[in-house]
Amino acid sequence: MEYRKLGNSDIDISLICLGTMTFGEQNTYEEAAEQMDYAVSQGVNFFDAAEMYPVPPRPETQGETERIIGQWLHKRGKRDDIVLATKVAGRSLPGGDFDHLREGPRLSREQIHAAIDSSLQRLQTDYVDLYQVHWPERITNFFGQLGYRHRDDDGIAIEETLSALGELVKAGKVRAIGISNETPWGLMEYLRVAREKDLPRVQSIQNPYNLLNRSFEVGLAEMTIREKAGLLAYSPLAFGMLSGKYAGGARPAGARLTRFERFSRYNNPQSEAATDAYVALARDAGLDPAQMALAFVNSRQFTSSNIIGATTMEQLRTNIASVDLKLDKDLLRKIEEIHQIYPIPAP
Repeated sequence: MEYRKLGNSDIDISLICLGTMTFGEQNTYEEAAEQMDYAVSQGVNFFDAAEMYPVPPRPETQGETERIIGQWLHKRGKRDDIVLATKVAGRSLPGGDFDHLREGPRLSREQIHAAIDSSLQRLQTDYVDLYQVHWPERITNFFGQLGYRHRDDDGIAIEETLSALGELVKAGKVRAIGISNETPWGLMEYLRVAREKDLPRVQSIQNPYNLLNRSFEVGLAEMTIREKAGLLAYSPLAFGMLSGKYAGGARPAGARLTRFERFSRYNNPQSEAATDAYVALARDAGLDPAQMALAFVNSRQFTSSNIIGATTMEQLRTNIASVDLKLDKDLLRKIEEIHQIYPIPAP
């Protein structure tokens, strides 16, 4: 396993991070425990969760992912061996998917304190290593929206959110803070407020990044390198599309896109055409398509960790093993040629 620093902190995180949003929905405790056991045996020390997990978010299952991780940590006695990350939910989006969280989550001081205490209880620990803002309070372009349309209703100011996170750091409940689903302006605003108000700086940004969505490179890549707030890449396989298992409209039994219609972000014709090209390239090179896609994310200078998720042990083994695959210059050139034809088919 390869390890990289979390931002400019002294925390070492594995290049492969175990994503857990299937725990409690697609995976039982026993299956999740097997995944965590195997991941640790392969050198993975970084687990990523969220208070709203599992997905799809439902009142009946909210928090179950953290409960499963907490149960495993307690049974295995592994807390000191794991860099544990979780997230506080942002403002409830139109449609009210998250109104069951604190009657509508906000990134206020009061709600952030309530959220971390609930997460710590479920995780059976007295601190988390990385606490992340899951998405912004303000309405901006995230969750698949490429263009920006300005609105004046920003809601809770970033300064209040960051001040509350700073209180958690001072209290010893959180070691480092991060943001997620953020824009270049959002990252720089967090860094500006931290600098001017002597508050903790953001150490990471967790955004989508994969061969079908390289929008991160446009404005955030340079910023994360220069500011030492690296990318925690989520959806590196584009909901499994880049594995090739959905080719030709296939819908394998039990797969995420088969079970949940809401995951349509990577299903458009351009994404399917791009996926076919990447899968064909991998197979022509004698590579597993999923491993090639993950190895590409691993190879980026701005990547601190690559968040992989799996519902089966076979998928998990394949995904973790991607850390050993290094793409040569010729293959990277061919990837860029496909990228020029399909630049960002699924933002």
